[in-house]
Amino acid sequence: MTAHALPDYPFTPNRFEVRPGIAMSYLDEGPRDGEVIVMLHGNPSWSFYWRHLVLGLRDKYRCIVPDHVGMGLSDKPGDDRYTYTLQSRVDDLTTLLDTLGIDGPVTLAVHDWGGMIGFGWALSHEAQVRRLLITNTAAFPLPPAKPMPWQLNLCRNTALGAFLIRGFNAFAAGTARDCVARKLSKDVYRGYVAPYDSWANRISTLRFVQDIPLAEGDPAWTLVKTAGERLAGYADRPAFIAWGLQDFVFDRHFLEGFRSALPEAEVHAFEDAHHYVLEDKHEVLVPAMRRFLDAHPL
Repeated sequence: MTAHALPDYPFTPNRFEVRPGIAMSYLDEGPRDGEVIVMLHGNPSWSFYWRHLVLGLRDKYRCIVPDHVGMGLSDKPGDDRYTYTLQSRVDDLTTLLDTLGIDGPVTLAVHDWGGMIGFGWALSHEAQVRRLLITNTAAFPLPPAKPMPWQLNLCRNTALGAFLIRGFNAFAAGTARDCVARKLSKDVYRGYVAPYDSWANRISTLRFVQDIPLAEGDPAWTLVKTAGERLAGYADRPAFIAWGLQDFVFDRHFLEGFRSALPEAEVHAFEDAHHYVLEDKHEVLVPAMRRFLDAHPL
């Protein structure tokens, strides 16, 4: 896949060896002395999700946007070479930021599983996190009042779900088709699904779902539970929340979880937007996020 052929993605990704023999792709756009924005995607997207925000900020802000291992333009190793867990994602992010020498203030921008990765990293770097940009994500376990969506249950817990994801790219294709309020153009749709073009290259879209923690004893449970317990500690920092209310996974239960922990946050919730809220509302959200960042300099 050629990144330059994708719409609104005129970037030249960087690559580095995040683990022996495993390369991570990432964007590093904007002035090296600019305030750092770390943008973290989830599953099944990649840095492509953040492209409009990068374009709207890179003249002033330094935008660091990784593709998690197995996602986007990063390598997609098998289970024999990489352990697809939340802790691995946190460790990879730590390695990336350490390699880039990012040891000062950062703004965390998160979406989907990017929230759990970012706030997991922040457990050891809380003082560095000075601002938050939060979009349809989580940093705490499934709320008690929120049932597990049947689609995720199918993918997480059944052989049929695993076969549909690995054999037919059902997770990436279904999300790009059904988790937007306005239909994606063919080229944008291709941008979301192209990295996952074979059984082997779809390993991470399955492993991400299988790693969703639902109870104590699940591998990611302690990390997510601890992040949730610490979330209110960020209430003294500027936070911007953008939410697509049509999202049936990260729905109003998750939004209320963030609102409760971050009561001073600036909230933009849209009845006519879905999970990929930056696809549905980037014309509104990118300027609003830029204004928010400019108004709260580090």
